Amino acid sequence: MKINPKTGIDKLIFGMLQKDVEALYGKPSKSFKDEDENTVYLYNDQKLRLTFYKDEDFKLGYIVGSSQDLVLFDKKIIGRNVSDVQKELNTKDYATWEKEEFDTLENYFNESNWMIFQTEFNDVVKVEVGAIINNKDEFDWKFKK
Repeated sequence: MKINPKTGIDKLIFGMLQKDVEALYGKPSKSFKDEDENTVYLYNDQKLRLTFYKDEDFKLGYIVGSSQDLVLFDKKIIGRNVSDVQKELNTKDYATWEKEEFDTLENYFNESNWMIFQTEFNDVVKVEVGAIINNKDEFDWKFKK
């Protein structure tokens, strides 16, 4: 599954509605409302968590993936050493990373591409990508019907 920076993952494009996603992947393995009343879909087979933002008419705005098949710029991400991944990305507008630590986990956040690598023991275990906010402070929805 290809990570498409600023756009989505695989065939998922930021701005899709739940019905658009279900047309591609079928019904989710599980769905629920988070603390902000956003709708969250879990797709177990694809190892994806999708968040549809309530305040944005339930458009797809955030994707979390942990599949071994996740690829960024033709290279697998999950299970790789985060330093190696960051070195490869330095030449592709991913030079700045903010680090947060939580017990055994670290998050490496690249704001310009709204991407987070979550690591444990220095290996990437999860990738999070979000819809980009434009200079008008609005979401830059990529999905066009």
